[in-house]
Amino acid sequence: MDSESQREIEARAAWQGVSAAFAALGRTFLCVDREFRVIHASAAIDEILGEGASDRVPGRPVSDLLGPDLFGPAGTLTLALLGGERREGWRGHLRLNDSDHHLVSLSAAPFPSQMVAACDPRVAYVIVLRPSEQETADAASGPTSISALIARSPAMLRVFALIENLKHSDATVLITGESGTGKELVARSIHEHSPRTRGPFVAVNAGALPGELLESEMFGHVRGAFTGAVKDRIGRFEMASGGTLFLDEVGDLPLPLQVKLLRVLQDGTFERLGESASRASEARVIAATNVDLPTAISEGRFREDLYYRLRVVPIEVPPLRERREDIEPLARAILARVGARQGRALQFSPDALRVLLRHDWPGNVRELENALEYAVAVCRGQTLLPEDLPELVPQGPAFGTAAPPPPPASEEAPPAGPAARPGRVPATPPGHPGTRRAPRADPEEVERLRRVLEDHRWNRGAAARALGISRTTLWRRLREAGLI
Repeated sequence: MDSESQREIEARAAWQGVSAAFAALGRTFLCVDREFRVIHASAAIDEILGEGASDRVPGRPVSDLLGPDLFGPAGTLTLALLGGERREGWRGHLRLNDSDHHLVSLSAAPFPSQMVAACDPRVAYVIVLRPSEQETADAASGPTSISALIARSPAMLRVFALIENLKHSDATVLITGESGTGKELVARSIHEHSPRTRGPFVAVNAGALPGELLESEMFGHVRGAFTGAVKDRIGRFEMASGGTLFLDEVGDLPLPLQVKLLRVLQDGTFERLGESASRASEARVIAATNVDLPTAISEGRFREDLYYRLRVVPIEVPPLRERREDIEPLARAILARVGARQGRALQFSPDALRVLLRHDWPGNVRELENALEYAVAVCRGQTLLPEDLPELVPQGPAFGTAAPPPPPASEEAPPAGPAARPGRVPATPPGHPGTRRAPRADPEEVERLRRVLEDHRWNRGAAARALGISRTTLWRRLREAGLI
């Protein structure tokens, strides 16, 4: 036997020994190259993915197995590994095909360079996996990723568990929660973890169009159905055939369209606008709203029978202020994604992270994302500092303590936050969407607008109706009051 064959035998024996040791601890692992492709998978992965998985996994991108949000080019763990950092206690979904997802706990680390000579020289990173059901309550403290959602709070983990339980179901789902909490991401995750994952995900915003156009958008129309209908057009229900139709802002759906939607949910049929022939719907419906539907029912603005047809599986997404432990993992994931788009590897300073944790985020995750988009745009180094954050993020007392009163309208407010660095651009340039302008309206009017918005969970449509004004007028008043 030549020396090369002897080394191969020894390497194989060493590999089997390491695999057996990890398996004895209830863990499996992946060896990954610098392009984030799997080189080796320990045999214990067969216990999670099925017999023969360890032979089918090598050669595949890690993002195929654990999702692009963790291991894509701008994935949270990809960027951490490229920066030489280790991540422990994360949770994600392991899969070999679109319909078979397994929640696992995972840790990832760069492979020590001094060990390359004793192993396959192609190995750059190691990922250790463990089925999540083996985790104790104390150990499962790291963030969990499911599709584009990242969280560690018990409230959101319950949402994740429900998404997992729905993976073999076609039930209609109603997602409720404040604006900006990520209801569409929850809907997409349900779709991606369902039997319909290979079908289309089609979204329509029920509050974005007038009733006449919305009916055509949802159900389609035939030529001549109305002025300008020069040819037949299919609607979103037909586009979503075999997949999922996501009805956003369903609480703003006009009553006549609520009747038509109810028929689709009851009978599975609909008609195009201007056509008498019924068509079968093969789309699963997921609806979302930030409207208090029971209140809308009592006011005659929403049908009770439609409410119960939509609310087969209810999911409430809590606001960010009620799941503050999610702020840090969300902020890190958003910063990694935004920075990657600009080819920058950024990190938070401890003070900047504390500022984010103090804020109550009335705009929820959307506000957090906008704040970090702005911060990345003005940050000059590789570390994001408190003064890089927009002025809408308070940098004073911690959340829950009394804030100092605003200066009188006649006085010019001093700049918020630490002193600007030399040459630094203003923290919130005029016209930036995240800018909170100094109030120009009467303080009593500002407070009245704020109360109405809070009473209606910052739903501008509902607030405008309560005030008896149009959305455009409300938007102008909010702008003048410095509330947007």
